[in-house]
Amino acid sequence: MNEKRLVETFLKYVTIDSESYSEKEFAMVLANDFKKLGCDISFDNAGEKIGGDIGNLYCTLKGNESKEPILFSAHMDTVKPGKGIKPIIDNGIIKSSGDTILGADDKAGVSIIIELLRTIKEEEIDFPTIEVVFTVAEEMGLKGALNLDYSRIKSKSGIILDDGGEAGKIIYSAPGHVVLEGVFTGKSSHAGADPESGKSSIRMACEAISQMKLQRIDEETTANISGIYSDYATNIVPEKTKILGEVRSRDQEKLKNQMDHMMECIKNSCEKYNGEFQGGFQETYKGYKYETNGLFIKKLKEACENVGVSPKLCVSGGGSDANIISSKGIKVINFSCGMEKVHGLEEQVSINELKKVVNILVEFVKIN
Repeated sequence: MNEKRLVETFLKYVTIDSESYSEKEFAMVLANDFKKLGCDISFDNAGEKIGGDIGNLYCTLKGNESKEPILFSAHMDTVKPGKGIKPIIDNGIIKSSGDTILGADDKAGVSIIIELLRTIKEEEIDFPTIEVVFTVAEEMGLKGALNLDYSRIKSKSGIILDDGGEAGKIIYSAPGHVVLEGVFTGKSSHAGADPESGKSSIRMACEAISQMKLQRIDEETTANISGIYSDYATNIVPEKTKILGEVRSRDQEKLKNQMDHMMECIKNSCEKYNGEFQGGFQETYKGYKYETNGLFIKKLKEACENVGVSPKLCVSGGGSDANIISSKGIKVINFSCGMEKVHGLEEQVSINELKKVVNILVEFVKIN
């Protein structure tokens, strides 16, 4: 592995603006860099579907066809403020200048993947075919992964490089996610002259929410109400109130039970105040959970240990492209790529952790 090249690549990539829906410039640089490595390059039309300026990027490095191909993936987009990033290196830590994010989420993952491919080619390792997918609009609800052309992907397993923390962190389980959106409807009246004939939709919403079990439900399940929206003059009993919320769980039955509980609270409130509710839950993505003693994870743990890194089996409370891709029958896990404090101006990544992840993945490719 070439540390100097790895760092230079990362610094180059984070200075290319690629906020969500505006990834084209970065995607074209990546396509050129991977083409130089001998990869077959193609794009899909996901950008057209979601209102972005480019689709997902597919890069395939052909290897030993007697071995099962492996998928690696990261996302190209960053959150805001992500324009004009000026990275600095301070005692082995790469940071932004402080007025933008750094973009390590997920250009750390992107940089690791290209250094992996460069290294296995230079070391003339007997590697399987490597399929690489770089997605768009991950930060906007996993929209790139939702619009991937899965007919292009032959791999049955792979690694998504999009988690924070020290090298060796293996996310073997992540929750499914549903969003609650709906409107309570009551009846308007004059709040001073005739309040008795009104049915307050805000009161219905508050009553329902007050009866809900929220936040940490158990070790696998969380629930949240994030918004209540109603805008009337003070002298009007409000007719309509909108609410937004979510439920997450790594257990599908628990997810359903929490959804049913929240809808029961809504139903009871509407009956109490003689109102109505229109809306409900919509699935965003499914959860995934793999046996920690399965062959794929065993090999990844072995790769960590072979380069002196202690593997850490972890669960997640959030979603990633791994949730979408795993739901398509491809066994993928999310793997840490060393980034910290993501989505904030203090975002950073350790050069040493970047190196460790590359070394782990080179070893992983060797033993597959």
